[in-house]
Amino acid sequence: MDIAFLIPGTYEERDPEKGLDDLLDVFEFGEDLGFRGGWVRQRHLEHAVSNALSFLAAASQRTSRIELGTGVIQIGYENPFLLASNAALVDALSKRRLQLGVSGGVPARYDLLGPEVFGNNPPRPEELGYDKIGQLQSLLVGDYVGERPTEIEAPGTIQIARIQPPHATLPDRLWQGGSSRGSAAFAAAHGLNFTTGNIVAGDGIHGFEEAQSAVLDVYEQGLPEGARTRVALGRVIVPTDSATTESREKYAALLASRLERTLGPHGERDINFQPDLIGSAEEIVERLLTDPALSRASELRLELPYEFTLDEYRQVLADFVEKVVPLARDAGLDLVVSE
Repeated sequence: MDIAFLIPGTYEERDPEKGLDDLLDVFEFGEDLGFRGGWVRQRHLEHAVSNALSFLAAASQRTSRIELGTGVIQIGYENPFLLASNAALVDALSKRRLQLGVSGGVPARYDLLGPEVFGNNPPRPEELGYDKIGQLQSLLVGDYVGERPTEIEAPGTIQIARIQPPHATLPDRLWQGGSSRGSAAFAAAHGLNFTTGNIVAGDGIHGFEEAQSAVLDVYEQGLPEGARTRVALGRVIVPTDSATTESREKYAALLASRLERTLGPHGERDINFQPDLIGSAEEIVERLLTDPALSRASELRLELPYEFTLDEYRQVLADFVEKVVPLARDAGLDLVVSE
């Protein structure tokens, strides 16, 4: 099982330059440690990365091996053509390391952002999701732009109007992020890679493990025969082995503040939360060995919490590779570190 990390990409509002440079440092540090992938969240209106592809274009020039992922871009606010064009460019800049993660469903803060993005008559939320992902996938595989193939004049050549620069494997690196059986069904039907984390919609199923198992069942059963896709499992994992006393207290407070939400399903859709994995390497491995979804994934993704310092992010990643991974291997869980 490969390992990757997902970082929120927050910074102090008074000094975004330092925060973003620290974030790039985390990607360099993660590459040196041997993580296969580094993923960044995209968040609008927060002191955080508001355009994941722009950030990853910069990260591509500070790294050489690590995969660079968007985790995830809410497709509802995006123009599929512009998103595909920008993704193709970042993929070329990174020498084909981009992992493009998107999600459907109603995008966050739609009541506020809908009019800003779409004007005075924004579309209904249900019109914003999966159709756009299908259009994005079509553009990435090289389908022509428009209702029929059209030749256009470009400097020194005549070509068919389609996304540039093209690459045959970029469509294979398109991911659907999802927490429900509906999103899993869509991803499977379209042959997309699938990522799911520590929040799942039960939709009648109570209990995190049971709800996530049902989501993975739908995905696996819906894949076309012979499909070769990847499944990433997100878990909030914070080893404390080499943390300072101050950081340990901070991590304990984080765990306590998020414990109540894990005690039962929430809302009409029975949203289930998994408890965070915060503790020593031994405690984390013990929890991982009892996680029934782990054997169904090709990648374990550390979902790093918000508002950690650069030193704390480095400590968490280093402790995972240097302390958790060896213990996990001794226990029979083969976590792969890149050389």
